[in-house]
Amino acid sequence: MPANEEAAMPANNEATALASNSELRISIAAVGDMMLGTDYPQNHLPDDDGVSFLQAVEPILSAADIAFGNLEGVLADGGEPGKKCTNPSACYLFRSPTRYAEHYRAAGFDVLSLANNHARDFGEEGRTATMQALDAVGIHHSGREGEFASFEVGELKIALLAYAVTKDSNMLLDYELAEQTVQEHANVHDIVIVTFHGGAEGASMMHVPFAEEEYFGEPRGDVALFARRMVDAGADLVLGHGPHVVRGLELYRERLIAYSLGNFATYYGISVDGAKGLAPILLTTLDGTGRFVDGEIVSTVQLRPDGPSIDEQNRAFNLVRGLSIEDFDDPGIVFIPDGRLLPAH
Repeated sequence: MPANEEAAMPANNEATALASNSELRISIAAVGDMMLGTDYPQNHLPDDDGVSFLQAVEPILSAADIAFGNLEGVLADGGEPGKKCTNPSACYLFRSPTRYAEHYRAAGFDVLSLANNHARDFGEEGRTATMQALDAVGIHHSGREGEFASFEVGELKIALLAYAVTKDSNMLLDYELAEQTVQEHANVHDIVIVTFHGGAEGASMMHVPFAEEEYFGEPRGDVALFARRMVDAGADLVLGHGPHVVRGLELYRERLIAYSLGNFATYYGISVDGAKGLAPILLTTLDGTGRFVDGEIVSTVQLRPDGPSIDEQNRAFNLVRGLSIEDFDDPGIVFIPDGRLLPAH
């Protein structure tokens, strides 16, 4: 075989693999913050021990190839808090029993983020207990510094990398390290999903500011800069959470970025008044190269003491559509009134 033909083979093989992967499809369901009740410092667990809290959305989550959410708090049976509360009645430390991992598995969740400000409510020991509880039911996870999820779905190798601005987590604020890590995973995976817990919090924080954000003096990152750099580095889907309200979507280099999926299933201690109670389920279909094919926003709403319930008024979808157009002018997405999402170009 001539040397020039032999040299051309890897490129040809790579092109063939890309062409083959472009015919594949993978579906992903993604939601924001979840916390199914806490037993600390008092018992604030659901009356049925959380069994039915996610039942209304289980058919939607289970139908996807991958279902993702952000787990606030820890799954642990006992343990000492990692921070002390001067006023126990206003103590925002979240600890659910380890048996609650079964509730997430039964609802269809495949991978969860443990990169957020409540993942260390009971120190690193609490996050370790959470990881062990999820491992026991077969749920992948990412969040602790240097810890990423890698798994296969059909013919595709998937990586999920979760970032936050909190201690001992994969650090959102170190853009260069995050970029390098994503690139390394993109080199050996077909699909790379990046999630981040960033941005300021509250009902007035629904717009992406395109600048570094702070919340009570804590740096919360420039989420637009972060998300786009992650796509430049090889991420195929970027999922944000943290502000406790939804933010807009954009299509960047044929990759979907969701800047905040808001609250989704929070039983206690997190406000769900007004817009904070709107809980989208973002459904996306990617091809095997990571390109966004189509999607849908299923609108749910939190009506305590129940979990997320289907919202016939489609308020989460309408809010996300408006924010996307206001923040990005041309977000690259066509928002169909029934909730479907299509590439604009």
